[in-house]
Amino acid sequence: MQTSPGICQRKRRYETREEADAVAVRADVTLRTYKCALCHQFHLTSRTKGLRVPRTI
Repeated sequence: MQTSPGICQRKRRYETREEADAVAVRADVTLRTYKCALCHQFHLTSRTKGLRVPRTI
């Protein structure tokens, strides 16, 4: 996933995937965690088209 600099700056950043996943689980909508190529931290996205959605435990 390619993130533009403007989008990266507006999104919350999480230091670890586990921290981002914990927030995603508590959300009211389905969110997916990904590592940003720009800031090298983790962001959340609701976009899942063409991507495999992780199973919840």
